[in-house]
Amino acid sequence: MKAPLRAGPAVSLSRRAALAGMAAAVAMPALARAQGSWPNRPVRIIVPFTPGGSTDIIARALGAELQAAFGQPFVVENRGGAGGTIGSEFVAHAPPDGYTLLLGHIGTLAVNPALYPKLSFDTVESFAPITLAAVVPNVMVVNPRKVPATNIPELIALAKQRPRALSYGSGGNGSAAHIAMAAFNLATGTEMEHVPYRGTGPMMNDVLSGVIDLTFTGGPPALPPVRSGMLRALGVSSLKRLTAAPEIPTVSEQGVTGFEANQWYGLLAPAGTPPDIVGRLNAASAQALRSEGLRARMETEGAEAAPGTPEQFRDFIIAERTRWGDVVRRAGLRVD
Repeated sequence: MKAPLRAGPAVSLSRRAALAGMAAAVAMPALARAQGSWPNRPVRIIVPFTPGGSTDIIARALGAELQAAFGQPFVVENRGGAGGTIGSEFVAHAPPDGYTLLLGHIGTLAVNPALYPKLSFDTVESFAPITLAAVVPNVMVVNPRKVPATNIPELIALAKQRPRALSYGSGGNGSAAHIAMAAFNLATGTEMEHVPYRGTGPMMNDVLSGVIDLTFTGGPPALPPVRSGMLRALGVSSLKRLTAAPEIPTVSEQGVTGFEANQWYGLLAPAGTPPDIVGRLNAASAQALRSEGLRARMETEGAEAAPGTPEQFRDFIIAERTRWGDVVRRAGLRVD
């Protein structure tokens, strides 16, 4: 808030003009640096997982749109490990200048605070939320050579007959697949063995080869092998069927009433990033996510664009931390 103007000694018009010119000369470059010059070099979008998963796919799609909007490269950089905490920590401690962003998701932002109690950053206070980007229902897929079940009731029956005999993969402890399967086990009274990987890509390779039996992962990596016949889809985690695959029934309609465990993804910057940069990124992201081309591309891969304000995204993260933190505690999840 500016201090009130007070009367002072008279100043000549020529001196006033000189002082004003000096002030403008100092202020204009600072204003340009703060607002007009960003971005004047490539921007990194950190994906805290290995290539090939939903986070990576969405980051590259959104990054291409932001590159077109700002005229500078938006380069996706994969920094996987420790359930997404390594990449997230990197961004949390990066300079808040708008040149290092995070494509975070349910695991890195809502689950990890409960799973990793000694994080060096806070998933709310250490970031400046930009926008929720997409909601992605999980798809339960099994290797048809390893698992005879053709629907959710058959899978539940098989899992109860052979407790911990079936193995499921995830992109790491606290990843979306891990927490979705934990919620599924709690809801159905089943026990299946968790096998964490350093990312969705390597995990999907092992589901396809039969090293592990199944996974409950996002539509982008799950649907292509389902369509090719390499994997069998048993159900989706949303309360309504996917537009991209309406033939796959929901888990809820197969007897696990009300079950919902969707992934979500959003763009964030380090805390302290100038509000004008956050605002510009929010506006450009919203325009891209509302465009017919990107929305159609996401729907084809089983994702739903979900842009909003930074404030809405912050409130969403807080609510999801409470919800999934409870699942972590009830399921007794630990870092393997």
